[in-house]
Amino acid sequence: QVQLVESGGGLVQAGGSLRLSCRASGPTFRISAMGWFRQAPGKEREFVSAITWNGAGTDYADSVKGRFTISRDNVQNTVYLQMNSLTPEDTAVYYCARARGPTRHPAGWDSVNFGSWGQGTQLTVSS
Repeated sequence: QVQLVESGGGLVQAGGSLRLSCRASGPTFRISAMGWFRQAPGKEREFVSAITWNGAGTDYADSVKGRFTISRDNVQNTVYLQMNSLTPEDTAVYYCARARGPTRHPAGWDSVNFGSWGQGTQLTVSS
């Protein structure tokens, strides 16, 4: 069973940047696609970004495209989410998740296609 631990959340002003990290335990990290999701108060959890097992492919939600960058280090068993030009609408709890396969599921990056989840890290963007 893979355990995921996120870090890097906090309070940042609008227009600022922050980098989230997700450290994974277990050998399956290196053969698994990884994703980031977020959940704002009163809203459903939504897909943010994902990366294939080898980092060759990435996907982003339209709302973060051009501002967020996902990357991974398979030596350090860590996936990152670099977030720039943050807005108050980015305020949410951010969750790291391990996909059930190495690449994007044919049905997409739906949360049901992710088998392990971290505990989440809070990002608050002030205006």
